[in-house]
Amino acid sequence: MNMVIRDDYLEKLIESWKKEAPPVHSISYLDQLREDALDCIESLRLPTIRDEEWRFTDISSLRSMPFPRASVAPLPELDKQADTFFDETACKLVFVDGQYAPGLSSLTDDGSITVYSLSGLANAYVSMAEQCLGQLARFQENVFVALNTALMHDGVCVVIPAGVSVKAPVHILYVTSRKDVAVYPRCLLIAEPEASVTVIEEYVTLHEDASLTNAVTEMYIRDSACVNHVRVQRESPQAFHIANDSVLVAQSARYESVSLALGARISRFDQNITLAGGNAECEVDGLVLIAGRQLADTHTFIDHANPHCRSRQLHKCIVDESAHGVFSGKIMVRPHAQQTDARQLNRNLLLSDKARMDTKPQLEIFADDVKCAHGATVGQLDNESLFYLQSRGLTEVAARNLLTYAFGGEVINRVVVPSLKQRLEEYILARTRILVKS
Repeated sequence: MNMVIRDDYLEKLIESWKKEAPPVHSISYLDQLREDALDCIESLRLPTIRDEEWRFTDISSLRSMPFPRASVAPLPELDKQADTFFDETACKLVFVDGQYAPGLSSLTDDGSITVYSLSGLANAYVSMAEQCLGQLARFQENVFVALNTALMHDGVCVVIPAGVSVKAPVHILYVTSRKDVAVYPRCLLIAEPEASVTVIEEYVTLHEDASLTNAVTEMYIRDSACVNHVRVQRESPQAFHIANDSVLVAQSARYESVSLALGARISRFDQNITLAGGNAECEVDGLVLIAGRQLADTHTFIDHANPHCRSRQLHKCIVDESAHGVFSGKIMVRPHAQQTDARQLNRNLLLSDKARMDTKPQLEIFADDVKCAHGATVGQLDNESLFYLQSRGLTEVAARNLLTYAFGGEVINRVVVPSLKQRLEEYILARTRILVKS
């Protein structure tokens, strides 16, 4: 007989959800999905450092902070910009404490983008919902995906029609305005064949206290489509941020990703990409900038499931004071995925003696006609470079901060949105305290 070990933290969440849940008279696909996820939670538990995939990330402090789900309440008064990092936008979707904020959002009416709520999608487009929603982000063995699926108030589905090239970015802004609450953002993006779009996901908090964000994003990139995805996480220094992204890249399609982890006390980002069609490509870049006692954990999995596919990954971490960075990146090459071209590089910069970095790049190759490589470096600032800059008149502090900024700038330069790139540069400059004298 198999014994299920009950998880007290999850039991409390389940009980609170059942009290809040309204009576259901007719079951939609979304309702059924929530119920299935809730059933799975009852046989799952929160991960601990005894689990291999979580051995460097201790989230036991979550148990002492049973954040209630943010209740549906009147939205607070917020500035139209809502502390965002960029200006250009074709479509802006703002969620405050898990609720859609139409007064802060703006939708296009030119037909280039179609936006649905997930409840509207499940009721009006049942076939699309059943084929896409909850199919990439599998909740059967991932407790955080299961929690998101069961407890989300609602979410957003963005569809880019076939052949449409959206010039300005689609901005999805998640704002947590209250402390000691949990929010469960959910996003589904579908880029139809030969479509192209830039999507910005931005996570911010309007306080300096603890809260929990548990986010899930699913992306379908159809044949010959292209999605450029920029993800910026800059939540409170006391926040918990846990996110799961799942991406399916079809034949001859391309996925470009830049992920930036700047905030949160503990953050964990899982990114799973499947190159599901021949000649599919992905370029996955990341930058982590942490200090104090922050912990940032990034896990990526790139699955070469078909031949003639190409992937590139560059992940950088800048770790200062007593912060702790974690990177685990796996590239899988399936037996029939011949002529795969895959490269992975993780570079890490430690700025203090107490800073810590754990890195684990991995290749699993089951084909023989491939070009694959991976590597990782962990080190401090180069003394020769410091000496060179000081010999040109910079102080030691200015030289150190200039080199630190340049280290992260390689990833920032890959952001394609001009105003976002500028604001990120300003942010990195402020964090690294560059003091260049004329």
